[in-house]
Amino acid sequence: MKNVVVRNIDRTNADLCAALAKAGVSTAHEAYGRIGLMKTYMRPIWPGASIAGPAVTVLAQPGDNWMIHVAVEQCQRGDVLVVGCTADNTDGMFGELLATSLQARGVVGLVIDAGCRDVKPLKEMGFPVWSRAVSAKGTVKATLGAVNVPVVCAGVNVEPGDAIVADDDGVVVVSRKDAADVAEKSDRRLGDEDGKRKRLAAGEIGLDMYGMREPLNKAGLTYVDRLEDI
Repeated sequence: MKNVVVRNIDRTNADLCAALAKAGVSTAHEAYGRIGLMKTYMRPIWPGASIAGPAVTVLAQPGDNWMIHVAVEQCQRGDVLVVGCTADNTDGMFGELLATSLQARGVVGLVIDAGCRDVKPLKEMGFPVWSRAVSAKGTVKATLGAVNVPVVCAGVNVEPGDAIVADDDGVVVVSRKDAADVAEKSDRRLGDEDGKRKRLAAGEIGLDMYGMREPLNKAGLTYVDRLEDI
């Protein structure tokens, strides 16, 4: 691995990121063919946060947040900082002070495949973080990594500038080149779901709305009036 900072990256368009934020993680994931979803251990440190933006990536050493400090300078308004580690780690590599620095640059949130601490002040300042763990364990600044290179974060490859969508359902990564297509498909899914929601609210059930009865019958499902009739 080269210890390098890439200054100039191509970012996913802000309007596309906004469209993906509106769709949310579950819809965007479905619209993307059910790919790009980070492992389920990546959870928001406080509920209700919802973000989308282009990724500024960090490859860090476990228990060492030196390169996160380096990455702050490369961040622009609307970015999401994404941190992958060279080995599994749960140390508290990020907290209130780094969040203050990122927030001052307009960064909308952090996704880190390691630990986070200072949960209460981060919630109070409204800075969202999705992390592998919450841990008060401190870190060092001793070993170089890289900024704005491809990283693996929670099982997903992230290229600098890819669209990151995160909410209470998790984190999904949409490749920059696919963002327009996924945003369009997400919008169509939202419209379709709105129609289904109205039908379900009116009392129709999924068995009929989705035409499930005939395939269930062909699969061998039978109905009886009482347990003793089996």
